[in-house]
Amino acid sequence: MLELKVNGIKKYMDATLVMEDVSLEVYEGDKVGIVGANGSGKSTMMKVIAGIEPMKYYPGYPQTSSPGYDEGLIHKSTGATTAYLEQSPRYPEGMRVMEVLNLAFEEMDCIENEMHELEEKMKVLQGSELEKVMNKYSDLTQLFEVMGGYEREEKLSRVCTGLQFTGSFLERDFDLLSGGEKTSVVLGKLLIHQPDILLLDEPTNHLDMESIEWLEGYLKSYKGMVILVSHDRYFLDNVVTKIVEIEDKRSTSYKGNYSSFILQKEENMRIQYDHFREQQKKIHRMEKTVMGLRDWAMRADNTKFFKRAASVQKKLDKMDQIDKPVFERRNMRLDVKVVERSGNETIKAFGVSKRFENKVIFENMDVMIRFGERVGLLGPNGCGKTTFLKMLMGEEQPDQGKIQFGANVKQAYLPQHITFNNEEVTVLDCFREDVSIVGGKAREYLSKFMFYKGSVFKKVKHLSGGERIRLKLAMLLFHEVNLLILDEPTNHLDIESIETLEEALEDFDGTIFFISHDRYFSNRMAERIIAVEDHKLKSYPGDYDDYKLEIEKQRMADKKEPVSEKSKKSLGKPDGINDE
Repeated sequence: MLELKVNGIKKYMDATLVMEDVSLEVYEGDKVGIVGANGSGKSTMMKVIAGIEPMKYYPGYPQTSSPGYDEGLIHKSTGATTAYLEQSPRYPEGMRVMEVLNLAFEEMDCIENEMHELEEKMKVLQGSELEKVMNKYSDLTQLFEVMGGYEREEKLSRVCTGLQFTGSFLERDFDLLSGGEKTSVVLGKLLIHQPDILLLDEPTNHLDMESIEWLEGYLKSYKGMVILVSHDRYFLDNVVTKIVEIEDKRSTSYKGNYSSFILQKEENMRIQYDHFREQQKKIHRMEKTVMGLRDWAMRADNTKFFKRAASVQKKLDKMDQIDKPVFERRNMRLDVKVVERSGNETIKAFGVSKRFENKVIFENMDVMIRFGERVGLLGPNGCGKTTFLKMLMGEEQPDQGKIQFGANVKQAYLPQHITFNNEEVTVLDCFREDVSIVGGKAREYLSKFMFYKGSVFKKVKHLSGGERIRLKLAMLLFHEVNLLILDEPTNHLDIESIETLEEALEDFDGTIFFISHDRYFSNRMAERIIAVEDHKLKSYPGDYDDYKLEIEKQRMADKKEPVSEKSKKSLGKPDGINDE
């Protein structure tokens, strides 16, 4: 059986200790989710397992300054293949998407080429030489079959269909794709390759909901090991069989999915707190005993009492003290205030049409969002969700129709791809660009968004994805608003930060309009779903699960519909009308 064991990984980044004791065990068929706050070392751990960051120092060899871990052991089954989902992949210039996907078959192609060469040799060889070549050919044929060489087209088709790679997309130049599209292509390549150990870092970040659901099904039936980092709680619940949490530079393993992990962790913390309280009572009694014995010893001038006090103190010093569990950790402290309510019609669009060259995005589309509603906009990648937001914000113009805000709307827009006017300035200077606020007050406000002490002097260009979102939120929420427009707000945030954002949004009295592929977020936030269908927007009451249930009902109804009824519809004749 395939196995992977990681034991006691310690890692420094410069002089900063990032991980002190991280361990995990994975066996064939396991699906493991690694969770933890941003900066806890999740992605670093994936790179260590992938071999991208090997051990820095081996006894007898000079120490290197290259990235890697400082202590620990990693054991993999002999011959186990590993593949890691890169966030910024690079391939030769001019390579098409299909050519990148076909790189998954490189080893298979080498075997096939060797088989063809042997076939040519077998045409002219005789006797023992022929027999030798035939034996080798037989071995290669078996290896080719085991590697799935005869299922190549099926593998390719399955992944392309699941990730919605169209024929035109497969012919595009890989270098010209967006960051999300590149990640999706590399994910497809890994799934086709089917390594023994599949390492995925935020695989759902740039996928739409349909592709995420397909990926869930694919990974659940994956025969090898899957280790993934994800902030998508719905995805973790549906895929993983084990959770490894990295917290306070150490790891703890839990059996089950994400929801099971939350329950186990809460129970463990409750038990730890009970043990902590009992030990504290014992420590208090022992400390009181030591003080009493010393007091009696001094009063009676009796060395026996001093010895007994020293004995009790020695036991106290040797005691393995239980840490008090931290129930609430530092996180964002959001307070979203409504300046005043807007008119009842907050967002409205009438007869909107939009196309890019020959591609129709919207055609005669109408929509109305009223004050106080929480509405999620859904649809596959490329259907026009972000285009709709850009038209709403005036960054794009519709070809026909009108799209506008209602009366007295004060909006804040969090885009999917966050940029700042000047990437060279510090976090503090960037925040103060458009607001009049003294430095001390600005630093106090930024601390609510987890920019503490010296981190406010960090240059904007060096911020991580999660830090960029937090800074943008700080800038947006400083001003009082009554409409929040959010485009993939949970991307790059850790789970605790997402939950903090959700709690703040639940207390918000204004209107919320959002795009998100995070189904857990959509279920918690949405009171109505608007889906992009046939170049229009169709409304469904309820959250994401209600929407999925309604779509499934429609599919079942279409399957059960009698042929005669379909025929009538196709002919355009109402019931009861004949040819006469």
